[in-house]
Amino acid sequence: MAVVTMKNLLESGVHFGHQTKRWDPRMKRYIFAERNGIHIIDLQKTIVAIKEAYEAVRKTVLDGKSVLFVGTKKQAQQAVEREAQRCGMYYVNNRWLGGMLTNFVTIKKSLLRLKKIEKMEVDGTFEKLTKKEIARLVKEKARLEKNLGGIKEMKELPGIVFVIDPRKEAIAVAEAKRVGLPIVAIVDTNCNPENITYPIPGNDDAIRAINLFTQIVANSVIEAENEVGLEIIETLQDEGAAEEEFSAVMEKGEFAEYNKYEGAEVETAPVAAAIGAGSEEEQKAGFTDKDYSDYEPEKEAAKKTAPAVKPDADLADKHNIDEDRLYEE
Repeated sequence: MAVVTMKNLLESGVHFGHQTKRWDPRMKRYIFAERNGIHIIDLQKTIVAIKEAYEAVRKTVLDGKSVLFVGTKKQAQQAVEREAQRCGMYYVNNRWLGGMLTNFVTIKKSLLRLKKIEKMEVDGTFEKLTKKEIARLVKEKARLEKNLGGIKEMKELPGIVFVIDPRKEAIAVAEAKRVGLPIVAIVDTNCNPENITYPIPGNDDAIRAINLFTQIVANSVIEAENEVGLEIIETLQDEGAAEEEFSAVMEKGEFAEYNKYEGAEVETAPVAAAIGAGSEEEQKAGFTDKDYSDYEPEKEAAKKTAPAVKPDADLADKHNIDEDRLYEE
């Protein structure tokens, strides 16, 4: 299936450029002719550029990275928001705040502030505040939502940036170039294509042309996500088939027929001989063969520590001592 046809481009007015007096000479290689003081863009080169950009966006999404749609001019605001939401990517359609890419750490703080105010609305914190405080927070939330609503869930820098009219979005292009992000941009005859990684020559002022370009980029994102989904499904199916095969083998008992020693000579021995019951000479009295039922550890310790004293039976007779008298006293 073709990404886009010549008929689509002609119907959308992609081939119309700006007035000849407003052209950028660096766009000369993309200009086909001049009609009534207006430059006509070569749509053959536009189709080739669209396919390259389409493939670049698709590979970026397959690598697990995101796409940032940028279009703040009035003609592009609705199309950028609609198509970015359709493919589940991030967008900036109101105003490009300086540092959105080069100072993303600070932008993150504003995003956290926006989420905190939204949480305060839900968890009942607003009920404990005065009307003036609530009005101030609502106003702050509206301002943050207007400028940062499209990147509210963006945790890290995107993998590629799609820009409509790089002349108007010069700051966004400069920041993306500085942080090393590839750029896909719609370049009209008054733009500079040299700073763009994947320039797409075309009309960046007509609403129908902008809608067409944003749809193409969104379709590439959706196609890549579908490919990832199919890979996951195929992996799960393979795992399920392996489990079913194993279960079938277990039920049939086919695993019992397998003998890894088949064809090899294996020495056999009686079970009694194997556990050593047949050789009485080799059996020796071990620690557990003695009877320890009357064992008293205190007495054994006393025997080992105290020296054995042998009583002298003739000691009393030797000294002429009457033992009975001693006991009587």
